[in-house]
Amino acid sequence: MTRPEDDHEHGLTGRASGLLLHVTSLPGRFGVGDLGPEAYRFVDFLVEAGQRYWQILPLGPVGAGNSPYAARSAMAGNPQVISFEMLVDDGLLRWDEVESAVTPSASRAEFETVGRRERLLRLAHRRATRQHEARLVEALDAFSANEAGWLEDYALYMALRRVHRGRPWYEWEPGLVERRPYRLARWRERLRDEIAFQVFLQLAFDRQWSALKRYAGARGIRIIGDLPIYVAHDSADVWAHQVLFTLDRRGRRTAAAGVPPDMFSATGQLWGNPCYRWDVLAARGFDWWVDRFRRALALTDVVRVDHFRGFCAGWQVPAGARNAVTGAWVPAPGADLFSRAKERLGRLPVIVEDLGVITPDVNALRQDLGYPGMRVLQFAFGGDASNPYLPHNYARNTVVYTGTHDNDTAAGWHGSATADVRRHLARYLGREPSEVGWDLIRLAHSSVAALSIAPVQDLLGLDSDGRMNLPGTPQGNWGWRLREGELRPDHASRLHRLTDLYGRTS
Repeated sequence: MTRPEDDHEHGLTGRASGLLLHVTSLPGRFGVGDLGPEAYRFVDFLVEAGQRYWQILPLGPVGAGNSPYAARSAMAGNPQVISFEMLVDDGLLRWDEVESAVTPSASRAEFETVGRRERLLRLAHRRATRQHEARLVEALDAFSANEAGWLEDYALYMALRRVHRGRPWYEWEPGLVERRPYRLARWRERLRDEIAFQVFLQLAFDRQWSALKRYAGARGIRIIGDLPIYVAHDSADVWAHQVLFTLDRRGRRTAAAGVPPDMFSATGQLWGNPCYRWDVLAARGFDWWVDRFRRALALTDVVRVDHFRGFCAGWQVPAGARNAVTGAWVPAPGADLFSRAKERLGRLPVIVEDLGVITPDVNALRQDLGYPGMRVLQFAFGGDASNPYLPHNYARNTVVYTGTHDNDTAAGWHGSATADVRRHLARYLGREPSEVGWDLIRLAHSSVAALSIAPVQDLLGLDSDGRMNLPGTPQGNWGWRLREGELRPDHASRLHRLTDLYGRTS
């Protein structure tokens, strides 16, 4: 019998390594990292450093707090990362027009520039419609046909949000909340031009992302995407598929998702997403989830499934609760969902985020499916030798991280760690750490884990100012950016030597 750890279903064969950097964290001239030249330069850096994977965060259009985990759509791309340079190359913008959107180089993403970006994107759409009408219509028709399952609802949702000045869909008029066909038809006609603009944005994103992904693939770089288990309440997905979620007839949540108190928060994390009606999804053959996997695997090579334990049971908090302390574990479909997705789509290259409160049934599900789990080195120290996050306890079918987007940087973590944690790390290394980020990368690379991933911040030795997200805090997250030229050739050569030493180069 084949053991799960020998199964290559997950797509991780041999030993490899990569870096974690979200697209919005790339450097660039326009306030937010995008799909332009700096993205291609980062791919080149990965190649020079001997890496084989680029891990990103979710690609969807960001919602509250600019969080990629609270996207307006689980299927759509984020228009903020559309590259103006690429639109210039396409003849849809001129350099003198683009120069108006240039912002001073900064170490934080300037999400507030979205209005200035939108003006240029609308100009590009008008120009495409006027100058390239036949080609645009052909491209839009083909794209719309391929993505019909989500694109029409998403474009209408975004157009309606604009008309309603950003109010969430469950505060719209009853006919729209309830999606009465005659009301939807009336608004589709009224908002035809705005809907066309939203479809154009998705086409532009799709073309630019596909080009970048092809470039990465040709250079031997595979992209790891991120699929959050839950979707935002105020999203096109929940509005279009209300029957699949814990909502009342007026679209209000009857239960919200989160996790109980854990290592990140003493009061748990109340995410606020509506929960799934798994019985309804099962009766429909998990069709919406199959479409999610299909779209995710079209955009990336491997998918990290966030909060995997939620497929065994999810923590549901009553609507109106102020934190996640009070809640209950509600059973979820487990292997049935993944079996149906595999039946419809074939091989599923998946990494599962199995952090937090992990019970035996969660471990059993992951092992039965054969998917690699995660280990985070920042959780390894301060206890005894049985800690599962210590490298000597890993199985090969594992992805090890020095830290994730939810952790402090390695330097920031070490600087605020307890004396016990610091002593344990020093004993494990056999010396006092000198550059803790690189020390953790060495530990990760040297482990038996099939894949080793480090946030770019740990290569640079950044302190807590480089942190991407502090769970449980709704503001001030997701904004860290790499400065132009901050990743240097000596970083690439040093990482390449370490990667080669531990047999992770291609």
